[in-house]
Amino acid sequence: MKAWQATPPFGLSALRLIDLPRPTPGPQQMLIKVHAAALNYRDLEMASGTYQGQPQHAFTLLSDGAGEVVEVGAAVTRVKPGERVIGCFWQGWEGGRLGDNAGALPLGGPLDGMLSEYVLLDERGVVPCPAHLSWEEAATLPCAALTAWQALVTEGQIKAGDWVLLQGTGGVSLFALQFALLHGARVIVSSSQDDKLQRLQALGATGLINYRSTPDWHEQVMAITDGHGVDHVLEVGGPRSFVQSLLSLRPSGQINVIGYLGGQQGEINPLLILQRNARVRGIAVGPRQSFESMNRAIEANGLRPLLDSVHDWLDLPAALAHLQSGRHFGKVVLRITAD
Repeated sequence: MKAWQATPPFGLSALRLIDLPRPTPGPQQMLIKVHAAALNYRDLEMASGTYQGQPQHAFTLLSDGAGEVVEVGAAVTRVKPGERVIGCFWQGWEGGRLGDNAGALPLGGPLDGMLSEYVLLDERGVVPCPAHLSWEEAATLPCAALTAWQALVTEGQIKAGDWVLLQGTGGVSLFALQFALLHGARVIVSSSQDDKLQRLQALGATGLINYRSTPDWHEQVMAITDGHGVDHVLEVGGPRSFVQSLLSLRPSGQINVIGYLGGQQGEINPLLILQRNARVRGIAVGPRQSFESMNRAIEANGLRPLLDSVHDWLDLPAALAHLQSGRHFGKVVLRITAD
């Protein structure tokens, strides 16, 4: 079978499409024929060798993928051959707090990921595909969608009428827009591109902010919310935007830190957190139980992920370049076809 691997010393020129033996399931494992995989910004950093905690060994790329179970081990009871499943980002985190699951590890580094014709996973490391989704749509859910769900629903307990502030048009923000609207919340989105803001408005965003033309964008957030401030922030910009997120927050509001696209260096005044009585939490995707709850909601409401483009998996370098360009709107997906 073929698989795409990142290899030391890493970098996009060090990506290798290699041949590996098709694995055989152990007693509690399943063999999955992968039909589609999806890209996240994390995968770009993993391939480039710049991810914090980067593995120093070769590994199969991508945390996100969906496929069909083709073989199971003798002790497997949760799945059967022929079922459509999605791999969980965290293998070994089934529920509760991540810190209480010391053995949990993510796919796509350090564990071998989903960008392979076949993958071997523990039976507890998958969830069923929502029945109405294509392979390509299902493959987008493990990282970006679950991060948004964990932030707003599992941890945030979002409710109708809440104000949600989203930053940018990456995968997490777009899923968060869909989930917020699903719960009757109102959404403000910031972006540096007016054309993307217009597309977000068409999807249901209430407030639109171009943060490039409005550098002190927290003032516009307050104007849109009539001085109330937002109840939830999904913070992806890093320290530079964190202060403005705090200034956009209502008293006792929540900031969910999920990224650092604006950089990792900067100063944060803890007094602002105290003054806002803010709840600040880091979101590291989520456990299998949250994934299952999210999928039930997706299926019950017929929700479909927003796809930007679908590439042949052999064109991985071009797909990564497209992701790196920032021109995408929605998830970049790879369709996996066996030779």
